[in-house]
Amino acid sequence: MLSTGNYIRQSLELHLFFARIMKEHSFFLEIGFTPKNSNYIEEADAFRMGFDNLLYEAIAVSEGVVSGDVLQSGEVVTPFTLEAEKASAYFTGVKIATNITKVEAELMSNSFSRHNHEELEKKVFAINNRALELTAGLIRFKSRLLSDVLSCKVFTVNYPLLIDHILREAKFYFMLVQRLQNYEEIDIEREAYEKEAFWNRIMAEHSKFIGGLLDPTEDELINTANNFGHQFDILTREARAAMNKSMPISKVTDESLEATKSIRNFKAQGTQGLLECKIKSIIIPLLGDHTLREANHYLRLLKIFKRAEDID
Repeated sequence: MLSTGNYIRQSLELHLFFARIMKEHSFFLEIGFTPKNSNYIEEADAFRMGFDNLLYEAIAVSEGVVSGDVLQSGEVVTPFTLEAEKASAYFTGVKIATNITKVEAELMSNSFSRHNHEELEKKVFAINNRALELTAGLIRFKSRLLSDVLSCKVFTVNYPLLIDHILREAKFYFMLVQRLQNYEEIDIEREAYEKEAFWNRIMAEHSKFIGGLLDPTEDELINTANNFGHQFDILTREARAAMNKSMPISKVTDESLEATKSIRNFKAQGTQGLLECKIKSIIIPLLGDHTLREANHYLRLLKIFKRAEDID
């Protein structure tokens, strides 16, 4: 059973990453509809603001509680996040709550002992329940949208695969919060199998989205993105083979670690290029930073898995 301290810390670390991811999913959906689908726009906007509030609630009780590794990993915010939000708000007219990013970027770690654990546990339990409620609603919204897009009832500039992609991420977040609410102890080996299969697929799809949203004249960047897509497709298959015990997980972890470092650097350069108007594309700047944070998150997990394997 998970200790109270770990329950609090892991819950807040999860929300600092995933609540931001969910609010951005809602934003990407919101700006992808045509004026005809104002009902979808309004619903997506409501989810975006709901996750704004959830993220702010998590930030408000995270000072001194979450680990320095998470805050310094680049999964919470990156050097580009604030500027990417400002640029994306300018392009779309959507009022993005940049004040949340400023507060989140200033979070400090390592004073957990000063907190009243019992009171904080109650607050975190309530935040987790709110996250489950909000995410369940977002899952239903994304599922309905995907069905409507696939049956040609709704048009959106977002790929059907992207909608399916962000639906899987929402389901993954929901599952992780459920496990925390059950005070489930994390099994590092099981986590490695499950998460490497999950995140390698996510990295592969990011690469394909990037390649598909670049201007056709950006040959070199398109080729690089396509190569990453192919590489992570292979790593996804290898991670699944490791789950079936037909390949050692340590080999997959080593390969995934190196590939994720490379794609992280590619995404960082790409996000900077978008913000400096040096890349021709139809990629909203916040999407570049969004995928960069997910790579940083996965990189931190891979380093944890590798340390656990080295100990074994």
